[in-house]
Amino acid sequence: MTTVPQRILVVDDDPGILRLLTLRLQSAGYAVTSVESAEKALSAIEAARPNLVITDLRMGGMDGMALFDALHRAHPTLPVIILTAHGTIPDAVAATKRGVFGYLTKPFEAQELLEQVAKALSVSGGVSAGTSALGDREWRSDIITCSPLMEDLLAQARLVAAGDASVFIQGESGSGKELLARAIHKASARAEAPFVAVNCGAIPEQLLESELFGHVKGAFTGATRDHSGLFQAAHQGTLFLDEIGDMPLTLQVKLLRVLEDKQVRPVGSTRSVPVDVRIISATHRDLEALKNTGNFRQDLYYRLNVVSLTVPSLAQRREDIPLLATYFLHRLANKYHKAVTAFAPEAMELLAQAPWPGNVRQLQNVVEQTVALATSPIIPATLVQNAIQHEQDEITSFEVARTRFEREYLARLLKITGGNVSQAAKLAKRNRTEFYKLLQRLQLDPALFKRPRD
Repeated sequence: MTTVPQRILVVDDDPGILRLLTLRLQSAGYAVTSVESAEKALSAIEAARPNLVITDLRMGGMDGMALFDALHRAHPTLPVIILTAHGTIPDAVAATKRGVFGYLTKPFEAQELLEQVAKALSVSGGVSAGTSALGDREWRSDIITCSPLMEDLLAQARLVAAGDASVFIQGESGSGKELLARAIHKASARAEAPFVAVNCGAIPEQLLESELFGHVKGAFTGATRDHSGLFQAAHQGTLFLDEIGDMPLTLQVKLLRVLEDKQVRPVGSTRSVPVDVRIISATHRDLEALKNTGNFRQDLYYRLNVVSLTVPSLAQRREDIPLLATYFLHRLANKYHKAVTAFAPEAMELLAQAPWPGNVRQLQNVVEQTVALATSPIIPATLVQNAIQHEQDEITSFEVARTRFEREYLARLLKITGGNVSQAAKLAKRNRTEFYKLLQRLQLDPALFKRPRD
């Protein structure tokens, strides 16, 4: 079985120590990058995030603690081991209180070094040298990345997966929130149990309660048989509540009760059913702002948001664009039975520089358009340019799209009823007062739709 060497960055301004550390770690199976200053270490991390940093405490220029502080701000889960001389042991002890993983006193024994390294990698969610690629990487195999931002997010996700705390994932639409949720599930002790996903914004309020909690036969018109619901379907596994910010307030109350009591009561039933699920929720909306305006329950917010993770946008991880584009290209070439092998350099440059408001989902759509229309093995820049332009013309924000739909829908009702608000509200199955508020918000004047008298 193949092995995945863990990456260790070693920082020391003493060439002899640097060489010794590198040789000892490489002989133990680790991939080592060595630099002689903290400033170069920061540049090296931008190029490729290591699994561990070992740094000298006293160096010219930026010292080891200043390096740790910079690393900890950008990569809070990245473990750091400090090298110290006998005279600076008190400083090293103080450093561990600030979050440094541990320290080694010079001169150090090879065995002591390797034990510290193995422990740091284990605690941080990494693995020691020699661990199989299957065991270390399979849980995140669907996430294609070389971005330090994403690597740090995945390190946090691996740590979170080991427990059972509720996780809240925030990120723009199309950025990969569900992929991250699935990765957390696969890395957890619940991996063999079901992962069940539901989009709370895509199901009407009247049906969402039944979908989540189930119903019994006869509970409402059309309930011809018992339905167990998604909480029961995810028993002992993970339930992913996507777009939780769109959940109606009335249903938020019932969800909170389920999370507190760890049991669900199907619609129309008098009997509660115990459930054991881990909740991962996500939204592209600002849930804290919704909480502050009263549109999302504060108690439910804190129940869901025990651990918060934020997926970076594609524009924040541009180094991943060539990787993702090539991955989609090969997969879609097989789908369309096309002998397409690569993007022209100019085409890839266009992809790398595009704004990508729709994130990874938009990139996949663009690649699919180019593959479907390709007539040669190399995709030219013109096809990419046309596809990107088409996507930019088509894609709009969710809020804009919803407002456009509401305005067109209400205008159509007013046309049908000749501007009669009572009739239009009845067709929309809304009370007259609520319907008037909708018209005012969308600045629709019913008088403009009245039919002229003969």
